[in-house]
Amino acid sequence: IRHDKTIRDALRFRSKAARFIRDHLADQHGFEEFETPMLFKSTPEGAREFLVPTRDPGMAYALPQSPQQYKQILMASGIPRYMQIARCFRDEDLRADRQPEFTQVDLEMAFASGEDVMRTIEDTVKALWEALLDVKNLPAAFPRMTYEEAMSKYGSDKPDIRLGSEIRRIEYMLPQDLIMKLGPHTNPYIDVMKIPISEDAGETRKFITEFMDSPEAQPFIQNPDGQPGIFPFDTRRPLQGLHPFGFEAAEQVEEMLDLEDGDLVILQARQRGPFTGGSTPLGNLRLALHKAAVKQNLLPKPTGFEFLWITDFPLFSPSSDSDAEPGQGGTAGLSSTHHPFTAPKTPADVDCLLTDPLAAKADHYDLVLNGVELGGGSRRIHSAAMQEYIMQNILQMSPARIGDFAHLLEVLRAGCPPHAGIALGFDRLVAVMLGRESVRDVIAFPKSGRKGEDLLVGSPTQMTGDQLRTYHLRLEQ
Repeated sequence: IRHDKTIRDALRFRSKAARFIRDHLADQHGFEEFETPMLFKSTPEGAREFLVPTRDPGMAYALPQSPQQYKQILMASGIPRYMQIARCFRDEDLRADRQPEFTQVDLEMAFASGEDVMRTIEDTVKALWEALLDVKNLPAAFPRMTYEEAMSKYGSDKPDIRLGSEIRRIEYMLPQDLIMKLGPHTNPYIDVMKIPISEDAGETRKFITEFMDSPEAQPFIQNPDGQPGIFPFDTRRPLQGLHPFGFEAAEQVEEMLDLEDGDLVILQARQRGPFTGGSTPLGNLRLALHKAAVKQNLLPKPTGFEFLWITDFPLFSPSSDSDAEPGQGGTAGLSSTHHPFTAPKTPADVDCLLTDPLAAKADHYDLVLNGVELGGGSRRIHSAAMQEYIMQNILQMSPARIGDFAHLLEVLRAGCPPHAGIALGFDRLVAVMLGRESVRDVIAFPKSGRKGEDLLVGSPTQMTGDQLRTYHLRLEQ
């Protein structure tokens, strides 16, 4: 910080952004700021927690993953509009956009719907961009896209729509022998996209050869659905370089994608079935190829700010085997896609709770900017009966785990208004505003390395024997 003016400027910008958001939400939208406890209890919301042992044997606090449960309790307690610049903690591996401790703009609105929350955020974001970046041309309402559409068109639930290169399904027009060469599945979906790398097909061929020989290509080569089929479009070659497509399919694909010399045509097989997770292999390849082409000055670096709401997520998803995402610890093989307090979107989705939970859509919305998920929110369950049914009958959480939420269920039984809210990742927000690649560049004392170390002060540290005894702990080899 002392020797790098760009870091000092970023931290000052961060301070201005926090102050502006607080003032705008209070003055323009009637929010009040309330602090919620940092020493919470362990509850299975979805991510892995940090535990804080106490001097009482076997007893521990948990640092909050978010203020979610406290702010819902505030809604039931007569607080109509809550906000907080909140510190949150998740025991996750570090990434460019993820730290074990982070800051979020947290808010909740009583007697409100998701529409009310989205309008509030749109107004706040537009005012923030104008005040701090002098950007005045953001749309009155941000575009919206369903999860299904985002995954099918861009292979991501947080698409960077500045890049173009939309994905389309074309298995119906391809010869069977080509389909069989693309992967192990007998009746797969086949997706296609084009990336206009260069007007020179030879340069495109050189680019893709170097990329596929690089370490970045290994996940795509090892994809269990099969390697991508990659074809530089070249009018000097038979069927313009699309010979394996056959005459009819090559002609249809050329017309569909409006192909020109040097365009890269990419096919990818995938198993039939609904989308799950946050991205597809072809969606990841789309990003990797664009990044590599920009690095080689074959494509311009994308500019501008393209906001997008992603809606209609599945309410539940198949459980992950990852220790970092333990879900809610139920035995049904399902987890809440976001957290177990999200409400079903429509009466038909409520009916799905009884018949087909995986078909239920959530009244959830993510705000995406330039391929970065700035945050997400939802309308919450305000019925104790529905909340308990989801925990007990759908997620099949144990009575002990459901008991961890007894405080919330008791509040809901006492009466709670309909409410909705959102949390924006403040670190990510500032990083995107300043065009920084990593949230580390906008945090005064970021954590580093796989273990989340603070290299300046040397934390975490080894516990001493006295500390272990004080907290009734022992180390196991």
